[in-house]
Amino acid sequence: MARHQYARHLRGETAPMKSDAISYPPRGLTREEAARYIGVGTTLFDEMVADGRMPKPKRINSRAVWDRVALDIAFTSLPDKGSGLQELLERSKRDRERRR
Repeated sequence: MARHQYARHLRGETAPMKSDAISYPPRGLTREEAARYIGVGTTLFDEMVADGRMPKPKRINSRAVWDRVALDIAFTSLPDKGSGLQELLERSKRDRERRR
């Protein structure tokens, strides 16, 4: 901590903070954060949870919290709109199987 920061700390103006060089993305997201994370509004997100396209939240006491990893898996499972990605993946898989 620099001298001026330490002096401010001693005067009670600020608490010393331990620097963390690693930034941790949150694992649990609120409903609004989860919707924003997958790129939709909360109304559509609620519909997607209701119809099973997105996972249900976990409960932490009374809070509903969405698991970021579960959102990633569900998002990856959504169909592609004409991107051909699924077809490319299937073709690649068939090619690998033929080479065996």
